[in-house]
Amino acid sequence: MSSVTDLSPIYYICHSYTAFQKDQIENIPLQKSEIHTFVRTNPLFAAASRISPGRFRNIAPDAKINRVSLPRNCHVYQTPVTYLPLDFDYQRMGERHFRAVGKVIRDEKIAPPSLMHAHFIWSSGYAGMRLKEKYGVPFIVTGHGYDVYDIPFRSAAWKKRICQVLNAADHIITVSRTNLECLQKLGVETPVSVIPNGFNARQFHPTSREESRNTLGLPADRKIILTVGNCNRDKGQWILIEAMMEIKRMHPDVLCVIVGSGELYPALQKKIADLGLQGSVIMPGAKPHAEIPLWMNACDIFVLPSLNESFGVVNIEALACGKPVVASNAGGIPEILIDDAYGLLCEPENPADLSKKIILALNTEWDSQAIHEYAQHFTLDTVTKEILAVYGKYL
Repeated sequence: MSSVTDLSPIYYICHSYTAFQKDQIENIPLQKSEIHTFVRTNPLFAAASRISPGRFRNIAPDAKINRVSLPRNCHVYQTPVTYLPLDFDYQRMGERHFRAVGKVIRDEKIAPPSLMHAHFIWSSGYAGMRLKEKYGVPFIVTGHGYDVYDIPFRSAAWKKRICQVLNAADHIITVSRTNLECLQKLGVETPVSVIPNGFNARQFHPTSREESRNTLGLPADRKIILTVGNCNRDKGQWILIEAMMEIKRMHPDVLCVIVGSGELYPALQKKIADLGLQGSVIMPGAKPHAEIPLWMNACDIFVLPSLNESFGVVNIEALACGKPVVASNAGGIPEILIDDAYGLLCEPENPADLSKKIILALNTEWDSQAIHEYAQHFTLDTVTKEILAVYGKYL
């Protein structure tokens, strides 16, 4: 393993440097190497976030990089790529992304890499593919979610672009077996490893529910259900809001907390008002990832009502805090909730079934310690060992 950890430098190409990508990169034991991470940002979103923070704050350039506790050997750079959030322009941004990374490399006089690892196939993976052509070094790409199960199946043009990147890589990592099945449908010949996202055990662990609620200003005498995620259709917060009508009828004291921001934030607020749920559903907006453990420990039940989810690391983070999870039977989620002792699965996009499972969860006595112990299968340290094993095949 020392032959891997002593190399210098290594390039990471990402769409953000927060949460699971930051944690994963900083957990790789490369203290003797220089780590250079290039984060794609869109200057257009800076103005949009100032106009409507509730909708766009989480995609603003300054919100996409978290430099808190950044190791001395880790260097993180914004790589500005201007594009319209429309399919036709998104298809054309790969070469722009590659040029943006190249400009940073030249401006910062960064030494050539010994290995490159791109997170998300498009457009980070495309930039990594082009850099492999330039430097002739091993190139690994991780397909996380929509870049695996959605983008390549939109059209023949998209399939061609995604397969070009995947076939140029030396190794593909993906986070669930359902993603692997999608890659197999594409006929990709590059070796693939299924390595789930891991959680940071130093941040996510059980703490006092009462103290967490007191810190956050949440009521001590109500049952709280929590969901965390970007406010978009696929995350399904609207389904949870609809389900709250029945949940409130059965449990009038329940409080639903939706943490996150995004394009549907205003529409979700309106839906809450239209259904008369203002006292039962609150939306405190997006919160720093370092604050999420407080929200996890303050709740009684964690809910993820996604329409599709390649893995759902927030489920693991909630389990690590000893909280049962109610989540959609979609994507890679069933690979996490393998036993009713840890949570319950519901039908995707079905408010009635979601409310039924949440009510059942609220009426169940859960073994928090057993839930926490199960989550230890998904620690960052476990994931890191598997990633280093992949690196070791090519260095």
